[in-house]
Amino acid sequence: MPTDVVMPQMGESITEGTLTKWLKKVGDSVQRDEPLFEISTDKVDAEIPSPAAGTLQEIKVAEGATVQVNTVVCVLGEGTTGAASSETAAAPAADTVTPAAIDAPATKVTAPDAASAAAPAAGSGTDVLMPQMGESITEGTITKWLKKVGDTVQRDEPIFEISTDKVDAEIPSPVAGTLTDIKAAEGATVQVNTVVAVIGGAAGKPVGAAAAPTPPSVPAPQAKAPAAGVPAPASGERPRSSPLVRKIAKDNNIDLTQIAGSGSAGRITKNDILGHLPKPAGQAGSTPPATAKAAAPTPLPGELVPMTKMRSIIARRMVESKQTSPHVHTVFKVDMTRIVRLREKEKAKYEQKNGVKLTYMPFITRAAIMTLRKHPIVNGSVEGDAIRYNKNINIGIAVALEWGLIVPVIKQSEEKNFLGIARAIADVAERARGKKLAADEVSGGTFTLTNSGIFGEQFGTPIINQPQAAILGIGGLNKEAEVLTDKDGNDSIAIRSIQRFTLGFDHRIVDGADAGKFMSDFKAYLENWAEDIG
Repeated sequence: MPTDVVMPQMGESITEGTLTKWLKKVGDSVQRDEPLFEISTDKVDAEIPSPAAGTLQEIKVAEGATVQVNTVVCVLGEGTTGAASSETAAAPAADTVTPAAIDAPATKVTAPDAASAAAPAAGSGTDVLMPQMGESITEGTITKWLKKVGDTVQRDEPIFEISTDKVDAEIPSPVAGTLTDIKAAEGATVQVNTVVAVIGGAAGKPVGAAAAPTPPSVPAPQAKAPAAGVPAPASGERPRSSPLVRKIAKDNNIDLTQIAGSGSAGRITKNDILGHLPKPAGQAGSTPPATAKAAAPTPLPGELVPMTKMRSIIARRMVESKQTSPHVHTVFKVDMTRIVRLREKEKAKYEQKNGVKLTYMPFITRAAIMTLRKHPIVNGSVEGDAIRYNKNINIGIAVALEWGLIVPVIKQSEEKNFLGIARAIADVAERARGKKLAADEVSGGTFTLTNSGIFGEQFGTPIINQPQAAILGIGGLNKEAEVLTDKDGNDSIAIRSIQRFTLGFDHRIVDGADAGKFMSDFKAYLENWAEDIG
């Protein structure tokens, strides 16, 4: 019977995908797990393999179309390649589409307790389950099997690798024994708690049997030959990459072994390989081979270029924030001279003593935290017709990356002292740039700091990070001539270090008076700094 192929969900927060290219045409025969089409979302690009063997009977979605997840994009019929297996036919199509390994920014995390990834199997060993890597994670993609059927494994020894929309991780064996069955092939995406393998008893034998292990329901993964024109590394192991990356490499005659991957465990990402593409004809430095696809050229004046998926999502969220919150901005000028002098005096020995550089951000962040404690409405949010007064102050720190912007969150920041804040800022910034943030470290913020002053601007008017009530924009730090008045009322002109801060706030719950009081206290905290920096 025909098999519907749907737009897969590449993560809980992904609601739609753009079908960028069909790799097969109507009438073509396809094998199970053979790439069928390519998709792009705001987070990933991926090739989507066929859930069954057969013939591509109907294409329902054209190239370039953006559709919701679980929308039927094509129909497979039985053909010369053979009908889908009974196991495949019995499962809903939405469960059998298996996205390939994807190039989302990845995070190495410690897998859950191995015991949580196992369940007793009736008389045949111990079932190994797809673990849940976080409360919001509902599925995972098996990117690599580290053991093959028949191999002996020890308890807690890694047996396979998984990738989700948030994290990459090695999953350890829940028990010691022999890998007797692999039920999900490399590249398969399965729901959490799905059985992906079976571990038999000790001494290399399955539980309750003395014969050789039973054949796996899915053939044991074998090392695949590298794509034509892409030789394998000297060690014989192909560099870690997605099918999309390997396709780009093949199309452009690029040797993947010559590319240093920036992803988890050295994985080569789409951005990595795009950076190695030949320059377009007409640009100095290189001419692409006649058979290779050139990198996308710099847009010409007057040229109309479609938004990338990520840019279109950002655009929509910015519009939604503006439509949701009536934005008001207030700008305060702060004399940072006292802090500048303190930092210049202490920064060398501070780094030597504490192992972290003394920047201006912990001063600003600490002042914001202390002021938020006095003005909890600025740390709140709107929920329907009610106001949520958040229990903790979870500070989001916007970090600019080469490939975009990310806002890691320092949870329960009110419990940290100055040194704790300094270390937390340095830590999340470093791990953000190294793609090593955990999933829950980029959510749950109650107030955001964004430092656009590093680019030289005096101040900005930032858009609120929903569902928060306010955002603090940090302007440039400059020396300016200021009029100073002494205690006797005498005026003088002095050179001072001045910085401008902008509070963007949701006028539904934060009034102008609330914002003014908040900024006045914030300004006073910085100008009269008296806190021990550790």
